[in-house]
Amino acid sequence: MYFISLGCPRNLVDTEVMLGTLIHHGYEPTEDIVDADYIIINTCGFLQASRQESLDTINNCIRGKKASAKVIVTGCMVQSHKQEIIDAYPMVDYMLGSGDVKGIVAAVQSKKQGEQVTDAKSFLEAGDVPRTLSTPQHYAYLKIAEGCRKRCAYCIIPEIKGPLKSKALEQIVKEFRALRARGVKEIILIAQDLGDWGKDLGYKRSDGLLVVLKELLKEEGDFWLRLLYLYPDEITDELIALMKSDERICKYLDMPIQHVNDRVLKSMHRATSKEQVVTTINTLRSEMPTISIRTSLIVGFPGETKEEYKELCDFVSEYHLENVGIFEYSKEEKSYSAKLEGHHPDSVKRKRKNHLAKLQAKTLEKAQKRFIGQTIRVLVEGYHSESDLLMRGRHEGQCPEIDGIVVLNEHEPVDVFGEWYEVTITDAIGYDLLGSVVAKV
Repeated sequence: MYFISLGCPRNLVDTEVMLGTLIHHGYEPTEDIVDADYIIINTCGFLQASRQESLDTINNCIRGKKASAKVIVTGCMVQSHKQEIIDAYPMVDYMLGSGDVKGIVAAVQSKKQGEQVTDAKSFLEAGDVPRTLSTPQHYAYLKIAEGCRKRCAYCIIPEIKGPLKSKALEQIVKEFRALRARGVKEIILIAQDLGDWGKDLGYKRSDGLLVVLKELLKEEGDFWLRLLYLYPDEITDELIALMKSDERICKYLDMPIQHVNDRVLKSMHRATSKEQVVTTINTLRSEMPTISIRTSLIVGFPGETKEEYKELCDFVSEYHLENVGIFEYSKEEKSYSAKLEGHHPDSVKRKRKNHLAKLQAKTLEKAQKRFIGQTIRVLVEGYHSESDLLMRGRHEGQCPEIDGIVVLNEHEPVDVFGEWYEVTITDAIGYDLLGSVVAKV
């Protein structure tokens, strides 16, 4: 069997469950598609670009597989745009919806074309569900919730994944302990919005997340706990105080803000104003000076004027955010914003994105320079992809796969990968830092 996982880390966790389930049933994974009897593609359906990537991947797999191999397509695009897949590739052997992960064995064993696409739009592990990690041994994702209760105007996640479903606290703790028992050093908590955990169970604001974090921090030993996807309105004084109180919570937040102009934010159906966003950033930096903030921004939202776009540019130039993902607005037919007036041509959106990216590159240099001369804790991961003379690692402000790395040109003290070392930072190159290993932690 040969797996491809597209899209977000939540998808990756589902892929790992399917992989683990098939291994549990006696199937063997392969890293070469030519050797595979079963090819499983876990698709993303969030944006048109994501769906096109999914279709291209299916095409490449059909062309690259051996004649007898079965192609099984799963995930979000199956749930939301199944007909597009059928129309493009009617030869796909089986399809599973995004909430039908447990059907993977039946899909593989089916003797004829078929599908299992139920109303269960999202999947959460419960009990002893097999899972085989596809990440390096030292880090892993822990999904604590699925679905979304927000109704952002541009987003179809609630349509694809359904309403918020929080994983039971006992199950979260059980999975956390299981990951640590495997030697995982960094556990990354993920959900559509971590701050929503427990709101379907009666908690308010981010009180539920505080309960989860306090419970996990009762565990003994050294680890990194990273928080992905936490909206500005969920970042409370209590949460900041907890992050400050325990060094095992990474001083890092992925905080999607999308825009800063108040009219655009209101049109997007966002819960925060520019003033609230700015106040949150200033408070985070005041209370935790070493914090790294990642965000995502949308340019070219329907009706966005040149003045409103300039306000976004000025914000990026002024606040020196460490990591910024910039996206052109995508018109999703099932979204509220698709019905709005003032849609921009692709050329305008592309121009705005490119211009904003250049501004971010300039401000990045200022954000990165603060590290030069400091000795910081780095999780050393392995050799650099460009040379075995270099090693690579990450500090607590760098999330795997999406942020920069620490390039290590002097690394004599390193005797094992997947451990923490003290590193003196000597230079900054774009999103990456350059450093020398001083000693093992």
